[in-house]
Amino acid sequence: MTHATLTTWHELVKTRNTKGLKDLLADDVVFYSPVVHTPQAGKAVTAQYLSAAFHVFFNETFRYVRELVGPSDAVLEFEVNIDGIAVNGVDMIKWNNEGKIVEFKVMLRPLKAINLIHQKMGVLLQAKQ
Repeated sequence: MTHATLTTWHELVKTRNTKGLKDLLADDVVFYSPVVHTPQAGKAVTAQYLSAAFHVFFNETFRYVRELVGPSDAVLEFEVNIDGIAVNGVDMIKWNNEGKIVEFKVMLRPLKAINLIHQKMGVLLQAKQ
C-alpha cells in the first residue's frame, strides 16, 4: 500500500486534482494544521483544508525535496516560494491497510511563512463557509 498511496498523492499534487482527495482519505482522517490549534477530524473538513492548500502551495515552484517512507507512513519535506517568501515544510502522512490516509500533519517554517500561510488559507477557508 505504501507505494500506491504515495503515488496517488504525488499524482494529485502534480495535477492539482482536488477531486481525487476524497477517494484517498479515510472517513475518520484527522488533519493537523500548522496554524489551527485543534485537530480537524473527518473526511469533509480534511478535504476542505487540503483543497485550500492545493491553491496556496502548489504553484510552479513547489517541490518535494526529501521523503522518509515507512510501511504505513511518510514524511515529505517540501520547498515553495509564495509571494517572494521561501517556505519550507513537511507533510507527515499516515495511512491504513486499505491505503487510505488516516492522518495528515503539516509543519512549516520560518515564522513569516507561517503568518503568510495563515492569512492565505484563512481567506480561502472563509470563502467556502
